Amino acid sequence: MTPPLFLFPELPADVAVGSLLTLGGDEGRHAARVKRMTVGEILLVGDGRGRVVEGRVQQVGTDEVVVSVLEVRVHPAASPRLVVVQALPKGERAELAVEVMTELGVDEIVPWSASRSIVQWHGARGEKALERWRSTAREAAKQSRRSFVPAVSALAGTSAVAARIQGAAALVLHEEAGVSIASVDLPADGDVLLVVGPEGGISSDELAAFTGAGANAVRLGPEVLRTSTAGAAALSALSLRLNRW
Repeated sequence: MTPPLFLFPELPADVAVGSLLTLGGDEGRHAARVKRMTVGEILLVGDGRGRVVEGRVQQVGTDEVVVSVLEVRVHPAASPRLVVVQALPKGERAELAVEVMTELGVDEIVPWSASRSIVQWHGARGEKALERWRSTAREAAKQSRRSFVPAVSALAGTSAVAARIQGAAALVLHEEAGVSIASVDLPADGDVLLVVGPEGGISSDELAAFTGAGANAVRLGPEVLRTSTAGAAALSALSLRLNRW
């Protein structure tokens, strides 16, 4: 079984094989109290930005574990990056979308306030919702043993999404598109930006804004998917085409 992964953004730059690493804070408490790590067990500690340490537990305290470093791995960032602009789903489907896309390898998630989104983020409620997305991405990255935690950007409006499309290989999922996602050309580097609309669909004005900025409308297949699952399905198709899997 793959050892559990704990996130430690402050992973020292000079960490090396044979050195001792103290995992404290929330992750240290989680390792000691929830995972109940014991002396001699193997675990992974990552900074969420590509560096992962494999180590053996040397000591367990109340709120921390001390690890002897066995190996230091540096993983390169994926290229091209997979960026998903996700229209705000309703209820628990929002966290489901973030969780599954993270497990499938998304590099960045951009929450989008589409005109037909039932849910809208405002003020403190929006800040809490954004933090839930970020927390969900962190936990899903740990669960899937990812060396990179995907960025969850600030809420974007349609004009901001159109600006992101410029300079990217942008694809807008649309059930009436005549082009399959399996047939579009993909770049070797840069960003592949995927736009996933809300349950009510992307409006004609939004589609015009995105295609006018350079995006291509594409379809996944004959089925109409929920906004919370369409991004995951598209990521799977793109990952196969980009030889990520």
